[in-house]
Amino acid sequence: MHGVSGGTAEKILDHPIVDRVAGDSHAGFYRPRPGAGAAGGATPGIAVEAYRWGALTAGAAVRTASMLLLLPFMLSNLAVRLRPAATGRSRLFRVLCRLLAGTLTAAFVLSVIGVTLDLVGWQCVPYDGCRANRPYLSWLGDLPTGPRLALLALVPLVALRAVWGLGARSTRALEGFRPPQPHPEAARAPDRLDVPGFWDDERTPAWLRQIHVAIGAGTLDASLLAGISAPDGAAGLVLFAAATGLIGYATVLLCLPVPATRRRVRRVLRPLSAATLGLSALSLGYAALSRDVRSPPGQLPGYEGAVGALLGAQGILLVVLALVTVAPRTTGNRTVLGGLGMPVVAAASVTVAGAFAATLVFRVADFLDRGALPGPIWPDPPGIAPLDPPVAYWWAALAGLAALLIATGAASITLVVGRRRRRRRAAGIVARDYPHVAAGAMSRRDVVRETIARSHVTDELGPILVTFFVMSSLGLATIAFDLIGVGPTQLVARLSRDPAETTLLTAYVTDGGVWLISLLVIGLMILAFRSYRSAETRRTVAALWDLGDFWPRTVHPFAPPCYAARAVPELARRVSALGARGKVIISGHSHGSVLAAATILQLPPDALRRVALLTHGCPLSRLYTRLYPAYLGRETLCELGDRLDWRWRNLWRDTDPVGGPVFPRPDHGPAACDVPGAGSVDIRLRDPVSLAIDPADTVPPPLERHWPYHTQTPYRTAVRDLADRIR
Repeated sequence: MHGVSGGTAEKILDHPIVDRVAGDSHAGFYRPRPGAGAAGGATPGIAVEAYRWGALTAGAAVRTASMLLLLPFMLSNLAVRLRPAATGRSRLFRVLCRLLAGTLTAAFVLSVIGVTLDLVGWQCVPYDGCRANRPYLSWLGDLPTGPRLALLALVPLVALRAVWGLGARSTRALEGFRPPQPHPEAARAPDRLDVPGFWDDERTPAWLRQIHVAIGAGTLDASLLAGISAPDGAAGLVLFAAATGLIGYATVLLCLPVPATRRRVRRVLRPLSAATLGLSALSLGYAALSRDVRSPPGQLPGYEGAVGALLGAQGILLVVLALVTVAPRTTGNRTVLGGLGMPVVAAASVTVAGAFAATLVFRVADFLDRGALPGPIWPDPPGIAPLDPPVAYWWAALAGLAALLIATGAASITLVVGRRRRRRRAAGIVARDYPHVAAGAMSRRDVVRETIARSHVTDELGPILVTFFVMSSLGLATIAFDLIGVGPTQLVARLSRDPAETTLLTAYVTDGGVWLISLLVIGLMILAFRSYRSAETRRTVAALWDLGDFWPRTVHPFAPPCYAARAVPELARRVSALGARGKVIISGHSHGSVLAAATILQLPPDALRRVALLTHGCPLSRLYTRLYPAYLGRETLCELGDRLDWRWRNLWRDTDPVGGPVFPRPDHGPAACDVPGAGSVDIRLRDPVSLAIDPADTVPPPLERHWPYHTQTPYRTAVRDLADRIR
């Protein structure tokens, strides 16, 4: 099994002619065509079969391109998987992450509302100068304010449905092995990889999908009614209260566990769906019938307060999530930042969502005001609408830019500070592997030392992530200034002794920050377009989603679907079928070793007796145990070895920047698995095999680093050893 961006079946098998023996074009099992020779590096007497799953993420152009648009939702789903191994708070972690995911849906709808209802319907169309030479907007000026806003309110609903459709379309392409009925064990303990039904990626998203639709529709209804309802309009106030009540009810549902049966799911979701449709229809009808709506200059009433309150709520949730994460707990796993990976990734999802929203609103405002720069210190041109985006988006853009720049600076400092330590460690490895170096091989020795030093950079990312989280949280805390009507320039003017110069400088910095954030988002959009047109770019983008969409969706239903929901059950079925005929060795490279571990934990006991595991370039202990201690911690790896009766070998190199030993020997204290079999799992390969040039060659042996492993003699030796150990 290949890792991320694994390539074609011909490349995996190192054979020019292959046939698919099981599966389909999305994910299939391939073997060399009979009579065409054996696969490259094959051990005599053992048939080689490749599982190509890369097309699950990189196979469809539309699916891969749309994943960039769903990046904030994917990050929110990934965050909850990075929780610490303290299972006593797993439900609290899940609730907090789901609440944060609900705010992402509301933020998405509010950003579209900011373009349609606020900028176009409220701020632009009433002004002749904004409608001039724009026939696609001029006809809206003939409509009263109420019907105009009701018509434009259909756009956020269509956008919400489009995001829903992107995920649903991808799910249909990847589904195939969903259990027909939910498992009671999965409902009681959904966070164990060995529980049947863990990889079901439909039951929970189906429950959350309607809740998020209700949140999005309720946000739209409340924003629309706040703009057109008169203070003495009883009907509008009642509908507004109903919209806020719908949002509150959906928020409560996010805190409840997913019902164990489909009948209970339908019992709860049917009234919610009916209420969502009925309230949206009543709100649109009320707006369409409102003929005497006053539209004073400025923003849509209540819109800026809603944006500021939402961003403030996100900041509070992030702080609470961090406090709960770092609370005292008992765990023997070494985790990234002591388990702070969850709030860090959650902060990243909020930051990316804020960047998307700010870019959309500011770039549309820039287009509508014909390139002018309306802002805190520049007056609006005569006859042009005062197109003023919410101040909260200025703060959000500045916060995202500051977090990005300071995290980049922290990365540079961390790499420079740790360079001497990495080089010292690499020098010790080189001295041990090559005690006698000829004079002509000194330069080659230095290259190997630098390669080993660079391969350990991934172990020093902690300060970078901490810095990013702190800056993101502080940036969201600045939204409190928006709640009292203070923007960046107003704040500087109040604190400065020379308001004129400092205000001008702050305005330029603010505009520049918004443009830099916009350029980053536009770059992502260009990358999405390129992935749609170019297969090579699509494979590069899909390599990121191979890591982000590995886990089932339990937080945000609009995220890209989990490809492992098909891959793991499909592998388990294929391995069980092959095990009924003879011995099976599962060989996983890089991320494929993670799929292999998940597959073994799902195998029945009768199939396990004929299975062995060979991993190479394996990131289980180096990355996944530290990132996902609740799922792939030391205890899980020890259980994995016990299930296989320690028929497990892991090949690794010091030059590999991704893989490493599964059970590294600790400097102090007992080993993770105090059993004899654990000590025989890891097999270290010297890389390169020699520093000197072989007399029959013209260049020194290559540095293999992360690939390949299967073409070397130790790989074939491990295969033969594992085959002999299977009874």
